[in-house]
Amino acid sequence: MKMWKKVLVSLAVVLVLFVLGSVGFLKWSGAWGVFFPSRVHETVAPAIPTDLAEPAVLLFTKTNSFRHVEAMDAGIPLWNRLAAEQGFAVFATENGAVFNPDDLARFAVVIFHNATGDMFDEDQESAFIDYLDGGGGWIGTHAAGDSSHADWDWYIDSLIGGVFTAHTMGPQFQDARLVVEDADHPATRNLPAEWIHSEEWYSWDANPRDSGFRILVSVDESTYEPYQRIFGSERDLRMGDHPIVWTVCVGEGRAFYSALGHAGAAYATPEMEALLGGGLAWASGREGPGCDPIVD
Repeated sequence: MKMWKKVLVSLAVVLVLFVLGSVGFLKWSGAWGVFFPSRVHETVAPAIPTDLAEPAVLLFTKTNSFRHVEAMDAGIPLWNRLAAEQGFAVFATENGAVFNPDDLARFAVVIFHNATGDMFDEDQESAFIDYLDGGGGWIGTHAAGDSSHADWDWYIDSLIGGVFTAHTMGPQFQDARLVVEDADHPATRNLPAEWIHSEEWYSWDANPRDSGFRILVSVDESTYEPYQRIFGSERDLRMGDHPIVWTVCVGEGRAFYSALGHAGAAYATPEMEALLGGGLAWASGREGPGCDPIVD
């Protein structure tokens, strides 16, 4: 009996360590929210400094689903630097209650930097829609276009143009050739005509080009393996025509989305800096065609 007790105690210890290790890994990797998504919607808005300079940028990084820890650690400093270079103050938060008419009116651009999941209640969603319709600017990076937003029809239809299907696996990260389709846009005019980028490549069930979105950059599917290979199965992710960066006007507002930026290393490349910096200049209304300007 004593031997069995020791065995059971040992097994219990191993089980506890396994559970703790698994929880720790999910938290560390950012995957916790995929398996245990949050539905928390804040009701008390964060205190925005009364002396926040104008124009200002709202850097929003709420993650009720997968949390791209590495991309946030690398991307947030880049956004702060790009904003400062263009004369924007930055207010960063993960509190969705900031999406109310009074607070949003203080910002020229809202950036969803890898923001994921069910982030807002109905009033907050309405406030964001009205903000864009009225001439606000929006930028979404990478996971702002993933499947965690699929239940918000307006968001998918107006900003993404299709429902995310999957990203490459087996291998997950691959080098591929990106092709600039519109070299006159502020986000692309300082980019080479084509370049090689390493990414977890996203696919969608519809092409935003077919919905009238302005495609800035596409990925050449012949230069990587557009499949999701996992647990012995293979899923074909080919779109044929495969946009990866685009813009669209929403009412009087400007919306810019780039599917690039899963890995932290992406934010250290000159191409990403040029793309996001130009995207900020356009979404703010300072440069480029597309919608009525919102910043003097």
